[in-house]
Parts: sequence; structure tokens; C-alpha cells
Amino acid sequence: MGAALDGVHRAGIPGVFAEVRDADRTWRGASGVADLATGRPVTPDLRHRVGSVTKTFTAAAIMQQVEQGRIGLDVPIGTYLPHLVPAERGRKITVRMLLNHTSGIPDHIRYAFPSLLQVPVHPGSLDDNRFRRFSPAELIELGLTAPPAGEPGGSTGVYSNVNYLLLGQLLEEVTGTTAEWYITRHVIERAGLRHTGFPTGPRLKGPHSRMYEALHGFVDPPRDYSVYDMSWVGTGAALVSTMEDLNRFYGELLAGRVVGEASLAQMQRTVPVRALDGSTIDYGLGLHKVSVPGCGTFWGHDGTVWGAGTMSLTRADGKRRMSVAVNLIRWNRLDAAGEPQHHPIDDALEALYRQALYGTTKSAP
Repeated sequence: MGAALDGVHRAGIPGVFAEVRDADRTWRGASGVADLATGRPVTPDLRHRVGSVTKTFTAAAIMQQVEQGRIGLDVPIGTYLPHLVPAERGRKITVRMLLNHTSGIPDHIRYAFPSLLQVPVHPGSLDDNRFRRFSPAELIELGLTAPPAGEPGGSTGVYSNVNYLLLGQLLEEVTGTTAEWYITRHVIERAGLRHTGFPTGPRLKGPHSRMYEALHGFVDPPRDYSVYDMSWVGTGAALVSTMEDLNRFYGELLAGRVVGEASLAQMQRTVPVRALDGSTIDYGLGLHKVSVPGCGTFWGHDGTVWGAGTMSLTRADGKRRMSVAVNLIRWNRLDAAGEPQHHPIDDALEALYRQALYGTTKSAP
């Protein structure tokens, strides 16, 4: 594992750290630096912005409320939030469609960061929004007023952070408290996590790495965005955690100790969803499914925010778990057609994932 981590660092990632569990054995490692200016090394226990891994936590909180009869998976969202999703859309889009990204509501990020829509792309709005406090309602409005990504309940979903911002507002509506408080008390604490939580300001608390954003070569050299107000993603991607906590969380979830067995079965009903990078993934209710012939089925989530990337996957039996963090993201430059070009980091990460998930550097069967 150490050699695979070193390979990722040599390929161009400043710092990479991971935890891998195999039954009762645990391995933790790190390679590279947490700060390019000082050379401070990364360590396996660093706190990290884990991006869309947050969605599994939010989905679990929703499922707890389903178990208590306060939320219906197939009830239109307009029943609960008519002021946010009014009229026909509110009647057609169900809670399940928000959870599995089949609502047809597009993502808001390009509209919240308008310099990403310009030609050429530039990071101006990333810098402008560093300390901006977005409200969930204004981000939801950006998604709802943009051209639809599809029809509600379509056979193929389109990944959108707006769905999970709406789910956060749904939690607040039915619990009478903030979504962050509810998720902390009933998901994070129930899973026994000690280093996971929503940030209370733009600065991370505790030991952490700087987080470098390359924006496909439009930020050169990559810029540190570790200080950032995470209201732009909220209950969709704002969590801070450690790789140890993530492995524990998915193990507890799959063991039925965060939500009940029936809820977990619902979370594991997948549909094809087109991700933000254009790929198609098997997506349930806040869970990715990764099937590897001969090695089993893994469940988890990946996540990226400005400067930080995370991948966390756990085998269905809970025995093999992997969580990996990197402090550089969007390293692939774009070709003339706007498609990301292959980079040695891609191969190095693939080799690391193979080693972590299957215990081999060879291609999976």
C-alpha cells in the first residue's frame, strides 16, 4: 500500500493519505506534503473536506425520518416544501427522486460560480465567493430557474447538488431543527464518529492539509482553497471528516446500525445516473454501487470540493473498507473539445484503489 500511495504522490498529487481495513486488520498511510510552501508532511489522521460523501449522511438522516413516518419516499416534495418547489414541479418530484437524482433539477454550481461558464474559464468567482454566505433557498432557486436536466422520474438520473440542498430543507421542515444539528446528533454520533462534522466557518479546525485547486489547468500553479465558506454546497457536500471516521461510518451503515434493514435496502436500489464529469454511475439513495466481478460489491461515495478529493468504498459484508484523500483536484487539462485529458495521476490512483480494494496491483478480474 505504501508504494501505491507514493506512486500517486510521484504522479503529481502533493499529498495523499488513506486508511484500509481488511476484517480485523487496519492499515494507515500517507505520502507527500500537506503544505507546498513549508513542506509539512501529510499524515493519515488529517481532517479533510470530503465533499459529496456528505450525501450519504444526509440520505441516512432522511431515511430515519421515513422510518418514523414523518417523510414518505414517494410523496411529492411540494407537499412538504411548497414555498421552495411550487406548482407542477412540486407535484411531480418525489423525495425518492431527490435522493437518487432523478428529479430533473440541474446542478447549481455553474450558476453560483459564473466565471466557470465563461470562455476561457477562469477562477474569478471561486475567489469572489471564498467568504460569501449563500442561503440554501438562493442556491435552490438557481437550480430551479435553470433549464431542466430531464423529466422527473426519468430512467436515467442527472447528478445535482440542488437535490440534497432540498433534502436538507426537508429535514429542517419535519424535525424543527437545523439539518446540520440533526445529522450530527442522529447520524454522526450514532455511528460513533469522533472527527466528523459540519464546519462553522470558512476555516477548518484541527490538523488538516491545504487544498489545491487546478481547475483543469486554468489555475496554474494550483491555488489553495482550504479556507472557504462551504455554504455553497451545504448538506450536499460540506462535511469535514477523517479517513478513519469514513471507514467506520460506512461499516456501521451497512451493518444496519445507522438506519434499519428495510431503509438500507431502499438506499441500495440503484438507477443509472449521469455524474457531473459525464460518466454514468449506479446510484441508490445517497450511495454509489461499485461491482467488481470476483471481488464483490462495494458501497460508498466519492466527493470533490475546491482543492480536495475523497473516495470511500466498503464491501457489502463490511470487511474490506477503503478511504482515500487527495489535496489536489481537477488536475486533468482539457483538450480542444473540452474533454479532460488523461494524466499519470489517473493511473496511479487506479493502482492505489486496486491495491486497497482487492489487495493486488493487477487489474480486477
